[in-house]
Amino acid sequence: METETLGDPADPDLACVLGWGNRLDHENVRWLLETLAADSRVTAVQIPITVTDFEAGYLDPVREVVDGLDDDYRFVGHSTGGLIGAYLRGEAAPATRTYLSPWWGMVPETAGPIFDLVTRLPISRRVVPVGTADRDALGALATDRQIREGPDRAAPTFLREAARAQAGLAAVDPDPDAVAFCTLTDRIVDPRRVGDRVEAERTVLYDGGHELFSSPSRDEHASTLRAVVREGPAGLP
Repeated sequence: METETLGDPADPDLACVLGWGNRLDHENVRWLLETLAADSRVTAVQIPITVTDFEAGYLDPVREVVDGLDDDYRFVGHSTGGLIGAYLRGEAAPATRTYLSPWWGMVPETAGPIFDLVTRLPISRRVVPVGTADRDALGALATDRQIREGPDRAAPTFLREAARAQAGLAAVDPDPDAVAFCTLTDRIVDPRRVGDRVEAERTVLYDGGHELFSSPSRDEHASTLRAVVREGPAGLP
């Protein structure tokens, strides 16, 4: 797990946990981090591509990061980062939660007996094609480098742990003040699962692919994104 801090130290703390395959130095990720850093002290987290245990590989390291922030820190989680963020509770709970296309459920095309069989394999090498390193799936602004470096295969252990964490959300109460940004045409996560946990009036729909920050509509939503990070649902237009 890699981290980077940017922004004015005098601004409120914000933890931004990226999604699976996102890299801190990718151009569109930089747009997201710099947008957030306009009025927040951002600690950005790049998560590992392969894990064998959700808690040990993802949740516990992120908790360690937020433990070093102010008690009233804010949280932004994209995709798998949003799955991790849903489990930040108790003393690790943020003052505001903002989710960008959170991966709270597999797309229907993924589910089925073959997927269930794959997730039972004790293999931590990336051998399963996933079709996520694709401009149509990510967003029209996705760069050639971003697509080239994005993972196009996943380890069965990663898929198993992601599915386990998604199933575990049934025992985690939704946050009544969370705000989510998503697109109804997402091919990577199931937007219906966003609707299960975030009410419509706290959901911001955008045109584009899975990554708001790779969507041509991102500038239209930048000010709203910053406002809800600061204020929660009160920042919605």
